[in-house]
This record gives sequence, structure tokens and C-alpha cells, in this order.
Amino acid sequence: MSKQYETVIGLEVHVELSTKTKIFCGCSTAFGAKPNANTCPVCTGMPGALPVLNKKVVEYAVAVGLAADCEITRDIRFDRKNYFYPDNPQNYQISQLYFPVCRNGKIAIPTKDGGEKWIRIHEIHMEEDAGKLKHEEKENRSVIDFNRSGVPLIEIVSEPDLRSGEEAVEYLNKLRLMIQYLGVSDCKLQEGSMRADVNLSVREAGSVSYGVRTEMKNLNSMKAILRAVEHEKNRQIQLLAEGKNVIQETRRWDDGRGCSYPMRSKEDAKDYRYFPDPDLVSVHISEEWILEIKKRQPEFRSEKIKRYQTEFGLPRYDAEVLTGDKALADFFEKTVQLCSRPKKVSNWLMGETMRLLNEKAMEPNDIPFSPKHLAKLIELTESGAIGTTLAKEVFEVLFAQNIDPERYIEEQGLKTVEDTQELNHIIEQVVKKYPKSVEDYKNGRKKAIGFLIGQIMKATQGRANPTLAKEMLEKRFVQ
Repeated sequence: MSKQYETVIGLEVHVELSTKTKIFCGCSTAFGAKPNANTCPVCTGMPGALPVLNKKVVEYAVAVGLAADCEITRDIRFDRKNYFYPDNPQNYQISQLYFPVCRNGKIAIPTKDGGEKWIRIHEIHMEEDAGKLKHEEKENRSVIDFNRSGVPLIEIVSEPDLRSGEEAVEYLNKLRLMIQYLGVSDCKLQEGSMRADVNLSVREAGSVSYGVRTEMKNLNSMKAILRAVEHEKNRQIQLLAEGKNVIQETRRWDDGRGCSYPMRSKEDAKDYRYFPDPDLVSVHISEEWILEIKKRQPEFRSEKIKRYQTEFGLPRYDAEVLTGDKALADFFEKTVQLCSRPKKVSNWLMGETMRLLNEKAMEPNDIPFSPKHLAKLIELTESGAIGTTLAKEVFEVLFAQNIDPERYIEEQGLKTVEDTQELNHIIEQVVKKYPKSVEDYKNGRKKAIGFLIGQIMKATQGRANPTLAKEMLEKRFVQ
């Protein structure tokens, strides 16, 4: 009988904070600037340049810690983590080892049986990001962009409480939403503002001791994390089954090839020669400051889900989808304020909006039209000024150009035909053209009227008021 193994996973999650300036200097953190445009002597590691701590970074870190039920360290300091790498201009990174800003937190994730599982957080610490290497294979060279050097990060280190790739993804999603709602980061994995390193080991089922772990880097999507966890779990089990040892090392995940490969042996703290940074003073976080930050905590997803059900009367499914992204939740609430039709707003966002976002590989944060224009389109549809089919066509233009739907409908002559004289003329033509359907209806085949209404809609290019058309048809047949 083959041995059964259990997977043990801990995550190190790096989150870029959305401060306007870097952690130790006044350079901009704006994404997409020209290479090395957002730099100065501090963030490029020039001799004699002195760092000055950005207070907002500490505030954001404490806000995340409070949301994750952490203990806040009252007196913190920064340490130097020494290593050489081309994108690390100082040959050390300013981080926190001995006195991290937050410790001993926990976050609940949903389980398959509908329950909850608590994932412990060992610590949250602040640090500066490194620069970015770009490898130009055609020119056979590598170039360095230091714009990212000095961008503030928090690293959220979990305990090894996760047991599968699915649990890891649930944990990351919970963290991502929590941080987005706090407004301290956009947490875009594809842009690198949220990055996860996976520490994984396997052990025989029932064992209390941990196996030898590896760390996997270069994971920039939830799908990549699921694939990487499955691959690494199977790789380690195969090694143990063959009587071989798992080597403690850092591995790089290649999502294209669906495998990982060794980068370097796994370093311990002693290899980095940590010591207190002599250029930065210790920081005291007062009880008053913590209370002030706590008062500013927003309404989180779980609270919004409940409120959307009670205040707006939405089904739980709608509430969960709409709150699954802060930008989508914000858009929903702004639109409801303008048109007071929460279920209709929900339908348009969950239906046509999500369809087009998915087709164009866009995020809710990139919705190209305004809540004002969506609200107006909904009101036009509900008032009968435009039919549902035409409303969807207008929405396509709204999504592409953010047009004023009311003006567009007027300019294109799309307003619903409600003129009874004009409708009567069209009905007359349809009745003459399809006498068999008229006869079927008179003989009790009530579904035949649907065909006739369809022909009226076709003749008016979808502009006829279907309710009015049906009433006029029925009245005609009674006569």
C-alpha cells in the first residue's frame, strides 16, 4: 500500500502600497513612467544619501494589520538585509526582521463544506522594493530600471496552515479584497503590485513534523499558483517515493512550460547578515494613532454582502458577485444612488458589463463608461422609451464610447414607437402579410400572436413598444 502524503503550505505575500511617494524618499511611485525617471540619490543607493521614512507607509501597514486581527508592535525599527543583486542598488534592502510592525494575526477563509478555516499570520513587515531587470535577448544584454526601487512594500507571512492550492487561492483572494477595500493597494497580480511566494513541503499523513520545504517564485496569477502547487507537491512526493531527499531551495515557476526549476539554495536569516539600519531611528506607534486608524476602517466585503441583501433586497448571489471587486461595488453603489433601481443595476453589471469586460480582458476598475450614463440607460429602458433589445445595442456603444444614451437615442432615431397611428399602420401591413397566423390565433392558438408581434418589431427595427403592440393586436382581433 502506497504512503499517503499531506501538503503543507505557507505564503509570503508582497503588496506594493499605493502611496504617492516611495518609502524613504520623495520620488513618485507612479506605474508606467519612462525607465529611471522616478529616481534620486536615495533610491539609487548613492553614497551619503540618507533615507527618511514615509509616515503614510506605516499608517497603511497598521491598517492592514488591524484588518487581519494582528497585534500592532508599539516600537518598531528597520534592519538591513544584505545581499548582492544587480537590481539592488545599495547591496542591501531596508526591511524589518526583529521588530515587524504587526504580529500574530488571522484571516478566515471559506471551506468546501460551507464552514470557515482560520489561517494564522505570523507577521507583517515593511520593506522597500528592488529595481527591475529587463533581459533583452536580441541585444544579448540586461538593463535595469530603478523606478521600482524604493517603492513601499508590506510582506504578509502566513503560518504553514494551508493544505492545498485551492486554500492558498482562497487566502490570497481574501487578502486581496481586504487590502483593496482598505484602499492601500490595487493588488494587481498581473502588474506585480501583489506577488506571492509559495513555501511548500509534504509529509506523511498523520505526521506532526514538517518536511523539507521549497520556495516558489514568479507566481503572478491564481491559475499559476494552483498549477505550481500541484506540480511541486507531485515532484516532492515522487522524490520521496524513490527514496531521494527533497532539497531546501528557491525555485522559479515557468507557467508556460508548467514546471519549476532551481534558482538557488534557500537562505536563512544568518545568510543575510541582518543588523539595525544605522540611518533610521526607531518609531513609536501610539495607542491614539492606532485608534485613529481603526476609526477609518471601511465597510468590508462581508458587511457589504449583508447590507446589499437587507438595504437593496438583492439575492445573496448578486451581493457576492458585486462585492467580489471593490471597483465593481463602488460602481454599483454610485449607479443606484442615481436611479434607485438596485436589481436592474445589478443585472446590467453582472450581465452585459461583465460579458464585455471578459471579452476584452479588462478589470472592473477599467469600466469605460460612467455610472451616470448607465443609470440613464436603465431609466430609459424602464420607462419604455427604448426596448430591451435596442438597449443592449445602445449599451455596446456606451461601453465603447461612453456616450450619453439619451442623446444617442434621439440622434439615431431609436426611440420607441408609441404613436398609435403609426403602429396601427404597421399592424395593418403585418396582418395582411401573414393571414395564416391571424387565422391560427382566432382558432385558439394563442402563441401565434408572438410571431405577429415579432414581425411588428422587425418592421420597426425593434423600436415598437411590444406591450402596446400586443394590446392593439388583441383589440383588433376582438372586433
